[in-house]
Amino acid sequence: MTNDKGAQLRRDIGFFGAAFLVLNAMIGAGIFALPGKVAVNAGLLSPWLFLVVGVVFLAVVLTFAELASYFRDSGGPVLYATYAFGPLAGFGTGWILFLSRMTAFAANANVMAIYLGSLFPWFGEGVGRTAVISLVTLGLTYANILGVRDGVRTMGFFTILKVLPLILLVLLGLQHVTAGTLIPSASDVIGDLGGTALLLIYAYVGFETMAVTAGETAEPRRVLPRALIRTVIGTGILYFLIVLVFISVISADAYAEATLVDVGRMLAGPVGAIAITLAAVFSIGGNLAGSMIAAPRLIFALAENRLLPAWFGNVHPKYATPDHAILVMGALALVMALTGSFVELAVASSLSRMLSYNVCIASLPVIRNRAGEEMKARAYRIRGGYLVPFVGLAICLWLTAQANTQNWRTVGILLAIGLVLYAVERRFVRR
Repeated sequence: MTNDKGAQLRRDIGFFGAAFLVLNAMIGAGIFALPGKVAVNAGLLSPWLFLVVGVVFLAVVLTFAELASYFRDSGGPVLYATYAFGPLAGFGTGWILFLSRMTAFAANANVMAIYLGSLFPWFGEGVGRTAVISLVTLGLTYANILGVRDGVRTMGFFTILKVLPLILLVLLGLQHVTAGTLIPSASDVIGDLGGTALLLIYAYVGFETMAVTAGETAEPRRVLPRALIRTVIGTGILYFLIVLVFISVISADAYAEATLVDVGRMLAGPVGAIAITLAAVFSIGGNLAGSMIAAPRLIFALAENRLLPAWFGNVHPKYATPDHAILVMGALALVMALTGSFVELAVASSLSRMLSYNVCIASLPVIRNRAGEEMKARAYRIRGGYLVPFVGLAICLWLTAQANTQNWRTVGILLAIGLVLYAVERRFVRR
C-alpha cells in the first residue's frame, strides 16, 4: 500500500478548521437528547458521568491522533484497517462506519421531530413525526444527488450558531446550581452503568471525522493531536455544565420526558424555548447534512476499491455525484428512522462505532512495526508505549460488551448484508 495520493491533496485545513470539524461532528443531537435519558439512571451523578466518560475516552482519541499522523492519504479508519489487516478488515471497518453514520442519521432525525414537537406538538408524533423525518431525509437525499458545495468557513458559522445558545443556557442556568446538585451525596448511585455509558458515548463519537481528512490537514503531526484533544476536553466541559444546569432546573420526576427546550423555557420563557429549539435544529440539521455527505461516500469508496459491487460506485452522468450510494443511504436511514426510537438507534450507532474503534486501535502495533522511516518521521507518537492504546481498547471492548441482544441483532443484520455484498463482489463479480 502506498501513501502518495495524499501528497496531491491541498492541505488547507489548519488548527481551527480541524477543531470545527471535530466539534461539528461530535455536537449533533446527542447533547440535546441525552441529558434526561442519562439522568433517569444516573441522577445527580449525570454531569460527572459525562465528564468522566469524556476524560477516559481521551485514550481512544489520542490513539486515533497517532494513527492519523502516519498517513498522507485521507480515509481514516478504513485506511488503518486495510494497511494492518488486509481488504476484508478494511471493508468491514468501512461498512460498520457507514452503519454507524446511517443509524446516527436516523436517530438524529427522530430528535429533530421531538424538538419541533416541543413547540408544535403535531410534529412530535404520528403523521407529523413521519412527515418531518420523511421530508428531511428525502430532501437531503435529493440535495446531495444534485451536488453539494460546503467549506470549513460555512461549517464554522453553523457550529457557532448551535454552540452559542448552549453557552447562553449555561450562563443563565448556573445561578440555579446549588451545592446539593454540584456535589452528589454518597447515597447517589448509577443504575445500569454499562448501558448508560454506551448510550452517553453517543455524545462523543464522530471525532474520527478529522482522521478521515488527514490527507488535507496542514502539519497533521502537530495539528491533529491538538485539535482532537483540546476540542474533546472543551466539549466534555460544555457537556458537564449543560447537564449540571439540566438537573438543577428540572425536577427528578420529569427527567424522562424533559429536553433542553424545557430548560430554556424555565430560564428565559418562550424566547429561551425558541432559542434552544433553533440551536437544536441548526445542530441536528448540520449533523444530518454532514452524515448524508460522508456516509454515502464510504460505500462509494468501497465500491471504487472493488470491495462492493460496482453498482454502488455509480456516478450520476449530469451531477457527478455518487447517486446510487446516496439513494441507499437515504432509503436505509428513512426505514430505520421511522421504525426505531432514538435510544435504540443511538445505541446501535455507538455499538457500530465501538466495533470500528476496536479494529483501529488493534491496528496500531502493526502499523508501528511496518511503518517506514518516512512514516515514522512524520508520526505523532503517544508517550508511554502501548499503555494509552491498551486503555483505549479496554474502554471500547467494555462498552461493546454492554450492548444487549436487540442492539446486536440490529447491527448484526446490517453487517451481514454488507458481508454478503462483499462476498458477491469478491467471489462472483471480480475478475
